[in-house]
Amino acid sequence: MMPASYTGEIQKISQRLLSARHAVVLTGAGISTPSGIPDFRSQRTGLWVQIDPMQVASLTAFHHQPEVFFNWLRPLAEKIWQAQPNPAHTALAEMEKAGIVKAVITQNIDGLHQKAGSKQVIEVHGSLRTLSCPACHKVYPYERFMEPFIAHSQIPRCPSCKNNLKPDIVLYEEGLSAEVWSRAFDNSERAYVMLVVGSSLEVMPAGRLPWTALDTGAEVIVINLSPTPIDRQASLIVNADAAVILPQIAEYH
Repeated sequence: MMPASYTGEIQKISQRLLSARHAVVLTGAGISTPSGIPDFRSQRTGLWVQIDPMQVASLTAFHHQPEVFFNWLRPLAEKIWQAQPNPAHTALAEMEKAGIVKAVITQNIDGLHQKAGSKQVIEVHGSLRTLSCPACHKVYPYERFMEPFIAHSQIPRCPSCKNNLKPDIVLYEEGLSAEVWSRAFDNSERAYVMLVVGSSLEVMPAGRLPWTALDTGAEVIVINLSPTPIDRQASLIVNADAAVILPQIAEYH
Protein backbone atom coordinates (compact mmCIF):
# COMPACT_ATOMS: atom_id res chain seq x y z
CA MET A 1 0.00 0.00 0.00
CA MET A 2 1.45 3.38 -1.00
CA PRO A 3 1.94 5.89 1.85
CA ALA A 4 -0.37 8.84 1.26
CA SER A 5 2.56 11.25 1.50
CA TYR A 6 4.05 9.83 -1.71
CA THR A 7 0.94 9.87 -3.88
CA GLY A 8 1.68 13.29 -5.37
CA GLU A 9 5.31 12.42 -6.09
CA ILE A 10 4.29 9.18 -7.81
CA GLN A 11 1.92 11.02 -10.11
CA LYS A 12 4.51 13.68 -10.93
CA ILE A 13 7.23 11.11 -11.69
CA SER A 14 4.86 9.20 -13.94
CA GLN A 15 3.94 12.36 -15.83
CA ARG A 16 7.57 13.40 -16.26
CA LEU A 17 8.52 9.98 -17.64
CA LEU A 18 5.55 9.92 -20.01
CA SER A 19 6.36 13.34 -21.43
CA ALA A 20 10.12 12.77 -21.76
CA ARG A 21 11.47 12.20 -25.25
CA HIS A 22 14.31 10.07 -23.84
CA ALA A 23 13.92 8.70 -20.29
CA VAL A 24 16.85 6.78 -18.84
CA VAL A 25 17.13 4.88 -15.56
CA LEU A 26 20.29 4.42 -13.48
CA THR A 27 20.02 1.58 -10.96
CA GLY A 28 22.22 0.52 -8.08
CA ALA A 29 22.28 -2.14 -5.38
CA GLY A 30 19.13 -0.80 -3.69
CA ILE A 31 16.91 -2.13 -6.46
CA SER A 32 18.17 -5.69 -5.89
CA THR A 33 18.30 -5.89 -2.10
CA PRO A 34 14.56 -6.79 -2.00
CA SER A 35 15.54 -9.82 -4.11
CA GLY A 36 17.95 -10.97 -1.39
CA ILE A 37 21.20 -9.68 -2.88
CA PRO A 38 23.34 -7.79 -0.35
CA ASP A 39 24.67 -4.37 -1.19
CA PHE A 40 28.29 -3.33 -0.81
CA ARG A 41 28.28 -0.03 1.05
CA SER A 42 25.44 0.26 3.56
CA GLN A 43 26.78 1.29 6.96
CA ARG A 44 25.93 -1.85 8.92
CA THR A 45 25.36 -4.66 6.45
CA GLY A 46 27.36 -3.73 3.34
CA LEU A 47 29.88 -6.30 2.13
CA TRP A 48 32.73 -3.80 2.24
CA VAL A 49 32.04 -3.02 5.89
CA GLN A 50 33.19 -6.53 6.75
CA ILE A 51 36.15 -6.97 4.40
CA ASP A 52 38.65 -4.95 2.37
CA PRO A 53 37.60 -5.21 -1.30
CA MET A 54 41.20 -4.82 -2.49
CA GLN A 55 42.06 -8.05 -0.68
CA VAL A 56 39.32 -10.15 -2.29
CA ALA A 57 37.78 -8.41 -5.31
CA SER A 58 40.76 -7.04 -7.22
CA LEU A 59 42.66 -8.20 -10.29
CA THR A 60 45.62 -8.87 -8.00
CA ALA A 61 43.52 -11.21 -5.86
CA PHE A 62 42.13 -13.00 -8.93
CA HIS A 63 45.58 -13.59 -10.47
CA HIS A 64 47.69 -14.19 -7.37
CA GLN A 65 45.24 -15.46 -4.74
CA PRO A 66 42.48 -17.16 -6.74
CA GLU A 67 41.33 -19.24 -3.76
CA VAL A 68 40.76 -16.06 -1.75
CA PHE A 69 38.96 -14.41 -4.66
CA PHE A 70 36.65 -17.34 -5.40
CA ASN A 71 35.96 -18.00 -1.70
CA TRP A 72 34.72 -14.42 -1.45
CA LEU A 73 32.72 -14.67 -4.68
CA ARG A 74 31.00 -18.00 -3.96
CA PRO A 75 28.29 -16.92 -1.46
CA LEU A 76 27.51 -13.82 -3.51
CA ALA A 77 27.31 -15.88 -6.71
CA GLU A 78 24.95 -18.31 -5.00
CA LYS A 79 22.63 -15.50 -3.91
CA ILE A 80 22.66 -14.03 -7.41
CA TRP A 81 21.99 -17.41 -8.99
CA GLN A 82 18.97 -18.00 -6.75
CA ALA A 83 17.60 -14.45 -6.90
CA GLN A 84 14.49 -13.55 -8.83
CA PRO A 85 13.42 -10.11 -10.09
CA ASN A 86 11.30 -8.12 -7.67
CA PRO A 87 8.43 -5.75 -8.58
CA ALA A 88 10.88 -2.88 -9.20
CA HIS A 89 12.67 -4.81 -11.96
CA THR A 90 9.34 -5.89 -13.44
CA ALA A 91 7.99 -2.33 -13.42
CA LEU A 92 11.01 -1.02 -15.34
CA ALA A 93 10.68 -3.83 -17.89
CA GLU A 94 7.01 -2.95 -18.36
CA MET A 95 7.84 0.72 -18.86
CA GLU A 96 10.50 -0.17 -21.41
CA LYS A 97 8.04 -2.37 -23.29
CA ALA A 98 5.58 0.53 -23.31
CA GLY A 99 8.25 2.74 -24.89
CA ILE A 100 8.59 5.01 -21.86
CA VAL A 101 12.02 3.94 -20.60
CA LYS A 102 14.62 3.90 -23.38
CA ALA A 103 17.53 2.35 -21.45
CA VAL A 104 18.47 1.02 -18.03
CA ILE A 105 22.03 1.76 -16.98
CA THR A 106 22.86 -0.50 -14.06
CA GLN A 107 25.74 -0.77 -11.63
CA ASN A 108 24.55 -4.25 -10.69
CA ILE A 109 26.07 -7.53 -11.88
CA ASP A 110 23.08 -9.78 -11.11
CA GLY A 111 21.26 -9.81 -14.46
CA LEU A 112 17.88 -9.30 -12.78
CA HIS A 113 16.84 -6.57 -15.21
CA GLN A 114 17.20 -9.04 -18.08
CA LYS A 115 15.39 -11.76 -16.12
CA ALA A 116 12.50 -9.34 -15.64
CA GLY A 117 12.32 -8.67 -19.38
CA SER A 118 14.32 -5.47 -19.91
CA LYS A 119 16.15 -5.47 -23.25
CA GLN A 120 18.09 -2.21 -23.30
CA VAL A 121 20.33 -2.86 -20.29
CA ILE A 122 23.77 -1.28 -20.02
CA GLU A 123 25.84 -3.11 -17.37
CA VAL A 124 28.63 -0.68 -16.52
CA HIS A 125 30.19 -3.03 -13.96
CA GLY A 126 29.80 -6.15 -16.08
CA SER A 127 27.80 -9.28 -15.38
CA LEU A 128 28.16 -12.55 -13.54
CA ARG A 129 26.23 -14.29 -16.31
CA THR A 130 29.42 -15.09 -18.26
CA LEU A 131 33.06 -15.95 -17.59
CA SER A 132 36.05 -15.33 -19.85
CA CYS A 133 39.47 -16.93 -20.15
CA PRO A 134 42.28 -14.37 -19.73
CA ALA A 135 44.58 -16.63 -21.77
CA CYS A 136 42.60 -17.81 -24.82
CA HIS A 137 39.75 -15.26 -24.49
CA LYS A 138 36.95 -17.78 -24.88
CA VAL A 139 33.66 -16.87 -23.19
CA TYR A 140 31.42 -19.32 -21.35
CA PRO A 141 27.99 -19.09 -19.72
CA TYR A 142 28.06 -19.07 -15.93
CA GLU A 143 25.47 -21.86 -15.81
CA ARG A 144 28.05 -24.33 -17.13
CA PHE A 145 30.18 -23.96 -13.98
CA MET A 146 27.60 -22.90 -11.39
CA GLU A 147 26.85 -26.21 -9.68
CA PRO A 148 30.44 -27.47 -9.18
CA PHE A 149 31.52 -23.97 -8.11
CA ILE A 150 28.77 -23.40 -5.54
CA ALA A 151 28.26 -26.96 -4.32
CA HIS A 152 31.84 -28.22 -4.40
CA SER A 153 34.00 -25.07 -4.33
CA GLN A 154 35.46 -25.99 -7.71
CA ILE A 155 37.20 -23.00 -9.28
CA PRO A 156 35.94 -22.50 -12.87
CA ARG A 157 38.66 -23.40 -15.37
CA CYS A 158 38.79 -22.98 -19.12
CA PRO A 159 37.95 -26.29 -20.83
CA SER A 160 40.37 -25.38 -23.63
CA CYS A 161 43.52 -24.16 -21.89
CA LYS A 162 42.82 -24.96 -18.20
CA ASN A 163 43.44 -21.41 -16.95
CA ASN A 164 41.17 -19.99 -14.26
CA LEU A 165 38.14 -18.28 -15.76
CA LYS A 166 37.42 -14.71 -14.76
CA PRO A 167 33.82 -13.67 -14.14
CA ASP A 168 32.92 -10.86 -16.52
CA ILE A 169 32.52 -8.33 -13.72
CA VAL A 170 34.64 -5.22 -13.27
CA LEU A 171 37.08 -5.80 -10.42
CA TYR A 172 39.12 -3.28 -8.49
CA GLU A 173 42.25 -2.29 -10.50
CA GLU A 174 40.26 -2.89 -13.69
CA GLY A 175 38.81 -0.29 -16.06
CA LEU A 176 35.29 -0.21 -17.40
CA SER A 177 34.57 -1.44 -20.90
CA ALA A 178 35.03 1.51 -23.25
CA GLU A 179 32.13 0.39 -25.42
CA VAL A 180 29.75 -0.06 -22.48
CA TRP A 181 30.78 3.24 -20.92
CA SER A 182 30.26 5.04 -24.22
CA ARG A 183 26.68 3.73 -24.38
CA ALA A 184 26.00 4.76 -20.78
CA PHE A 185 27.47 8.23 -21.29
CA ASP A 186 25.63 8.74 -24.58
CA ASN A 187 22.28 7.81 -23.04
CA SER A 188 22.94 10.13 -20.12
CA GLU A 189 23.73 13.03 -22.45
CA ARG A 190 20.58 12.37 -24.50
CA ALA A 191 18.30 12.02 -21.49
CA TYR A 192 15.43 14.42 -20.93
CA VAL A 193 14.74 12.64 -17.63
CA MET A 194 17.11 10.44 -15.64
CA LEU A 195 15.55 8.33 -12.90
CA VAL A 196 18.09 7.25 -10.26
CA VAL A 197 16.90 4.12 -8.43
CA GLY A 198 18.60 2.46 -5.47
CA SER A 199 22.02 4.04 -5.90
CA SER A 200 24.08 6.00 -3.38
CA LEU A 201 26.03 7.51 -6.32
CA GLU A 202 29.27 6.87 -4.44
CA VAL A 203 30.92 4.62 -7.01
CA MET A 204 32.70 6.45 -9.81
CA PRO A 205 32.57 6.99 -12.70
CA ALA A 206 29.00 5.62 -12.86
CA GLY A 207 27.97 7.89 -10.00
CA ARG A 208 28.75 10.92 -12.17
CA LEU A 209 26.20 10.04 -14.86
CA PRO A 210 23.31 11.99 -13.28
CA TRP A 211 25.49 15.12 -13.37
CA THR A 212 26.20 14.43 -17.04
CA ALA A 213 22.44 14.35 -17.58
CA LEU A 214 22.00 17.59 -15.63
CA ASP A 215 24.74 19.32 -17.63
CA THR A 216 22.81 18.69 -20.85
CA GLY A 217 19.52 19.96 -19.44
CA ALA A 218 17.92 16.76 -18.14
CA GLU A 219 15.71 16.51 -15.10
CA VAL A 220 16.99 14.10 -12.42
CA ILE A 221 14.58 12.19 -10.18
CA VAL A 222 15.77 10.07 -7.24
CA ILE A 223 14.16 7.01 -5.65
CA ASN A 224 16.46 5.82 -2.87
CA LEU A 225 16.10 4.90 0.80
CA SER A 226 18.90 7.24 1.88
CA PRO A 227 20.08 10.70 0.72
CA THR A 228 22.37 10.98 -2.31
CA PRO A 229 24.88 13.66 -3.35
CA ILE A 230 22.60 14.87 -6.16
CA ASP A 231 19.51 15.43 -4.02
CA ARG A 232 19.93 19.21 -4.04
CA GLN A 233 19.82 19.26 -7.83
CA ALA A 234 17.07 16.65 -8.16
CA SER A 235 13.59 17.84 -9.09
CA LEU A 236 11.85 15.03 -7.18
CA ILE A 237 13.05 12.74 -4.38
CA VAL A 238 11.31 9.72 -2.87
CA ASN A 239 13.14 8.09 0.06
CA ALA A 240 11.39 4.74 -0.07
CA ASP A 241 11.74 1.15 -1.28
CA ALA A 242 11.94 0.99 -5.08
CA ALA A 243 10.08 -2.33 -5.05
CA VAL A 244 7.08 -0.47 -3.62
CA ILE A 245 7.39 2.81 -5.53
CA LEU A 246 8.19 1.72 -9.11
CA PRO A 247 5.14 -0.53 -9.58
CA GLN A 248 2.97 2.42 -8.52
CA ILE A 249 4.66 4.59 -11.14
CA ALA A 250 4.18 1.93 -13.82
CA GLU A 251 0.46 1.67 -12.98
CA TYR A 252 -0.12 5.29 -14.03
CA HIS A 253 0.98 4.38 -17.55
